[in-house]
Amino acid sequence: MSDSGVKTDEKKQHFDDIYVAENPVPFKERIMDELKYVSDNFNRLTFDRLILPWAQQKTASGTPLNFVDLAGCFGNTTMATLNGMDYDAIRENWKDADTASTVAEPRRFPARVTGIDISANALAYGKSAGIYDNTIQADLNTPDADTKAQLDDALKDADILISTAALVYLEPDAVENVMDAFAANNSEGYLLVNFLNPFAMEAADATKRTLLERFEFVGSMASRHRLMSELERSNYPGEEWVMLEIWVLKRKK
Repeated sequence: MSDSGVKTDEKKQHFDDIYVAENPVPFKERIMDELKYVSDNFNRLTFDRLILPWAQQKTASGTPLNFVDLAGCFGNTTMATLNGMDYDAIRENWKDADTASTVAEPRRFPARVTGIDISANALAYGKSAGIYDNTIQADLNTPDADTKAQLDDALKDADILISTAALVYLEPDAVENVMDAFAANNSEGYLLVNFLNPFAMEAADATKRTLLERFEFVGSMASRHRLMSELERSNYPGEEWVMLEIWVLKRKK
């Protein structure tokens, strides 16, 4: 466990002090810049190919979709998928506290966005900047009864659920709880998730089985995530990049 209470892989670099900052500038400087955190380019490409056409058609009348970013921290992947911003655009938007105070690009379709994360500061930033409309602060591994009820309602009502580079921090039963809640709705809904390589491969395999038991596989993409930190390169000699496997699934009818 890290000091934040999040389950961690000791071979993976952790950025607890960045995740609890009051704005995303440290995230931009130390992760996006220094480690070339380019994965949102590929999250956006996958979203645009497999989810965006449906979302835009579904909202053509102006009725918003319920969009949930699970363990989304400051909301960069919401900015990528919902606002259509690439790596460079997000970095420019987050270059200092003033520019980060609002989102530079509008949403590409009407949506009600719920941000879920363990960091109160990240959620407060996301809501103040207009990335999130609603927030739920939760340790997804050990939510209390009231918080779990809020989570279940938000996930069941979601039309689109994204959880990128985050499921690695969840215990198997927490992953099952999240996916059971999202699956407990008979309407069409889409899920975009990431798996990191080479971290926690056994847990990733277990999560894939959990997903395939509950949802219909739609498509995938393999990409770069970010450069490895010095710690990670020492633990994985000869490796330079953390790689990413992006999956899109949808609810079974």
